[in-house]
Amino acid sequence: MPTAYRHSGLAVTEHTLDVPLDHARPDGPTITLFAREVTAAGREGEDLPRLLWLQGGPGHRAERPDAPGAWLHRALRDHRVVLMDQRGTGRSTPADRHTLAAHPDPAATAGYLARFRADAIVRDAELLRRHPAAGGERDRPWTVLGQSFGGFCALTYLSLAPEGLEKVMITGGLPSLTAHADDVYRAAYARVLDHNARYFERYPGDQRLLDEVAAHLAGNDVRLPTGERLTVRRLQTLGVLLGAAATFDRLHYLLETAFVPGPRGPEPSDPFLRAVESAVSFAEHPLYAVLHEAVYAQGGRPTAWSAHRVREEFPAFDASRGGPLRLTGEMVYPWHFEEDPALVPLREAAHLLAGRTDWPPLYDPDRLAGNRVPVAAAVYHDDMYVDREQSLRTAAHVRGLRAWITDAHAHDGVRVDPGVYDRLLAMVRGEA
Repeated sequence: MPTAYRHSGLAVTEHTLDVPLDHARPDGPTITLFAREVTAAGREGEDLPRLLWLQGGPGHRAERPDAPGAWLHRALRDHRVVLMDQRGTGRSTPADRHTLAAHPDPAATAGYLARFRADAIVRDAELLRRHPAAGGERDRPWTVLGQSFGGFCALTYLSLAPEGLEKVMITGGLPSLTAHADDVYRAAYARVLDHNARYFERYPGDQRLLDEVAAHLAGNDVRLPTGERLTVRRLQTLGVLLGAAATFDRLHYLLETAFVPGPRGPEPSDPFLRAVESAVSFAEHPLYAVLHEAVYAQGGRPTAWSAHRVREEFPAFDASRGGPLRLTGEMVYPWHFEEDPALVPLREAAHLLAGRTDWPPLYDPDRLAGNRVPVAAAVYHDDMYVDREQSLRTAAHVRGLRAWITDAHAHDGVRVDPGVYDRLLAMVRGEA
């Protein structure tokens, strides 16, 4: 039986169901899918249309309704909202160094994880949509709101099961339909350099401080609270904070705690190391690291550690060359699986996934060209994570997709401003 409770003006019902690990083998092994259905308290009995939130990632659980983003409170005025923990995350059957240790070898682990991409997430969502206990007894299509990687999933949904969709809203998540991971990261590195420039223009004193931290790490064995060494290249991954409005300035307040006086001179403070560990560790979302490049993989060409290879084309990120240190973005590198304790046990499986050549397609260009589902997408002009030009080429290919190009928001616009949701909803309704 579903579990139901109320708090903070919300009525929440929890659902679990078994879904096939491999949707091509519906009678094969199963995993558990978990979702929360949220309505405004007092409206549980109303026949509200359902909206499925597809969160960013890959490998991130759905938002918890104890700390909702701006979009959720706004969405509850019109919808019954479904927060689905995508397979491998949250309360769905987890995929991490503990659970994956049950597989007999890295090849089995890699084969298992290859079934955790957008195509499987969409098939899971379709089973949830039709599940009687989750309101699917009438098999009504629902609206999807896809943020970042959730937008990628929405395009896969339109490709595989458009009959399940009434409307689609996408924020910062229109992927290229055909680009190889090399093309994605080549464009991404240039954008990350632009965000570095913006950051150090706002906080010019932080360049000296960051360089001092890097010099200290290069000459000393500095350990994070979890015990592993903090290297310069791992420090550089703090640049992931530069892509969202909610975290852009957080880096400044992190750096201002960098040093305290020690017996032999300045040394990194405990608050600084704890904050860095929280920002750079994949312990809470290991699938993000394992599958990050796989979300771009289609056809016979492997990703082959694309971000690592393409980085060589951008010498500004090479800390050994001297000059001001530049921070990277959300890229994942093979050395992550040597330095992050949450990833070390998954190293061989990650290498196998990077070499995989039989990835199935994630998008159906012909079906998208004939799309009949109303679609609106916010394309953030200066998005650090998703390339604007690649997004616009996709927008032009999807029949009926209406794009809103804005420089008023960063990648997390829908989380911080309910006006983003308002605009997209009006667009798919034909009111704007």
